[in-house]
Amino acid sequence: MATEFRAAGGPEGRPAPTGLARRGRRLSDQETGQRMLQAAVAMVHRTGLTVSLDHISFEDVIRDADVSRSAVYRRWPYKDLFFSDLVKELARDATPPAIASDEVNLIQQIVAERLDWLETPEGRRRLLLELFRQLSLLDFDTLYRSPEWRTYLALHATFVSLADGELRDEVQEILATSEREHTAQVAAAWERLAALFGYRLRPGATFAVLATLLSATMRGLIITALSLPEMTGPQARGNPFGAEGDWSLDAIALTSIALAFLEPDPEVTWDRDRITAVGQAIGSLSLPE
Repeated sequence: MATEFRAAGGPEGRPAPTGLARRGRRLSDQETGQRMLQAAVAMVHRTGLTVSLDHISFEDVIRDADVSRSAVYRRWPYKDLFFSDLVKELARDATPPAIASDEVNLIQQIVAERLDWLETPEGRRRLLLELFRQLSLLDFDTLYRSPEWRTYLALHATFVSLADGELRDEVQEILATSEREHTAQVAAAWERLAALFGYRLRPGATFAVLATLLSATMRGLIITALSLPEMTGPQARGNPFGAEGDWSLDAIALTSIALAFLEPDPEVTWDRDRITAVGQAIGSLSLPE
């Protein structure tokens, strides 16, 4: 049973208005709702998501949002109604970007230091493997430490336990939409990088399936690492793919998947002009809009 919110200090047991209402400006219901949800999302990202959301204080959200209590009670007469909207808001924008600024910087650094590797087929393979090795480790570490990504994992793991069937269906659809958009972004990033380095998909493969497998594998490794933190970081020294270095479990897994899908494109001609063009393209690489 939902519980109606009451507090002492004002009409009908409610405290006097605070925040913007105290200064005389009345927010619309839409503005109130937006500010409340933004404040609550920020709290979840600071403290993490639990199944019950009991650690999120409704009164603290009102204070952080700087809105009047009367406007909040008008929009959400019951706490359960607010938290239903909060779960949906978290699900809408839970996925991380397909490629972050740190990853772009690392790609540029690796290629700039090894541009001459592009001159031979062996060198191009070594360069691609080095990118896989280092980017996998960075990507894993970034996501492992990201409160937003943990919230995303928690939403996926717990939405099926939501008591409200209609809410559960809504959250599932929102998560599915977010997942499809994220997969499309990852697929586009891989297609762009593969073309730059003269690689193509093997027959029957698609970048969408590659992106799905990479994301699902990374998610599973992060879930495992949350309870087994010793599996983070480099795990083995060697050359499992013909490239010497310290290899993490995620780098081994993701490189295996990538090599199963990608192969050198025999139609690409590598000459000095192409090598120069690739170096310039990587140097000007930017985040997608």
